[in-house]
Amino acid sequence: MSRISLPAESELTTEQMAVCKEVIAGKRGKIPAPMFAWILNPELARRTQKLGEILRFETSIEPHLTELAILICGRHWTAHLEWKAHKSYALQAGLDPEIIDDIAANRVPKFKEERAGVIYDVAISLFRSHRVPDALYKRAINVLGERGLMEVTAILGYYCLASFTLNTFQLGLPENIAPELNDPDFTLRVGEK
Repeated sequence: MSRISLPAESELTTEQMAVCKEVIAGKRGKIPAPMFAWILNPELARRTQKLGEILRFETSIEPHLTELAILICGRHWTAHLEWKAHKSYALQAGLDPEIIDDIAANRVPKFKEERAGVIYDVAISLFRSHRVPDALYKRAINVLGERGLMEVTAILGYYCLASFTLNTFQLGLPENIAPELNDPDFTLRVGEK
């Protein structure tokens, strides 16, 4: 159950209402779930959602590969709503359903595209070791270019923020929809050391 919801239109401040209208008029056409929390600080909501819009729709990374990066992030953080929404977008953009299934199951996908494999390797390296080793960096620059690698890094960072927001405020799937992701590796609970 969500811990927070988007205030009713009558409860929004003038600044909050302006931000909501901007988002709806933009490329998304709707208010993304993390903004239910971000709207508590309207300027943060405005700037954050604009960054997300740029990263999702205005980079040199092909749409199916942008969605690949988002799915890897959503899987890493077990952000159910992010996963569900972006799985749909990934399929629409042409990402191979087997790749999506492998990511959901925490299996290494078999990539046919070198760009997809590099994006996967960079993301996994950042999530596991918090670094990109020299050999992978050189490979990524060769395949994606400096701009492409920077954009992939920014996509991953933005969707970490989105995942944190979704998970903190339990902005997720409706009660009648079962999550697709399990969390077998998460054993440390709050208060444990």
